[in-house]
Amino acid sequence: MAKLYFKYGAMGSSKTAQALITKFNYEERGMKVWLIKPATDTRDGDDVIKSRIGLSHTCTAIAKDESVFDTFLNSYSGVDVIIADECQFFTPEQIDDFRRIVDECNIPVLCFGLRTDFLTHTFPGSARLFEIADSIAEIKTICDCGTKAIVNARIDAEGRIVTKGRQVFLGGNDRYVAMCHKCWRERIKREAKEK
Repeated sequence: MAKLYFKYGAMGSSKTAQALITKFNYEERGMKVWLIKPATDTRDGDDVIKSRIGLSHTCTAIAKDESVFDTFLNSYSGVDVIIADECQFFTPEQIDDFRRIVDECNIPVLCFGLRTDFLTHTFPGSARLFEIADSIAEIKTICDCGTKAIVNARIDAEGRIVTKGRQVFLGGNDRYVAMCHKCWRERIKREAKEK
């Protein structure tokens, strides 16, 4: 019986690397994988998924208004598994499409992504996954202090914590730092006093 999986973690927890390793493992066993990401994620190209450690692969980019279910039926119904990266950027309706693929087509869907944004608010796609996924697992990483990181702290060009702005702002290590909640709050307070 197929399942909908959500594997989430803070920035730098190797979510994308794990997605690409999982793809390799399926293909090594002769299975067909449909690797996808939201078209919103253009950091490494429109049709590329790339991890911080250098693993990369071409993928299908799904537009915000695109039905994942219809695209699957029309072009990818022969696959054995779907692996989706940056799932926080999918719409709740697209997450429902994943659920439908699992339920109606018996194809497992493995979703990798962030839980929350730079202000610790849940992304709509992630929230929907928490509501309907069969399996939810955290991919852990640590703060500089050694505690588990749960905050995706956004930083500006001077390395200061950003506390205002739009929810989606693409970036990697140049714009985000994984932190524990305590260090994040303390740094915001400290930087506010330094102004």
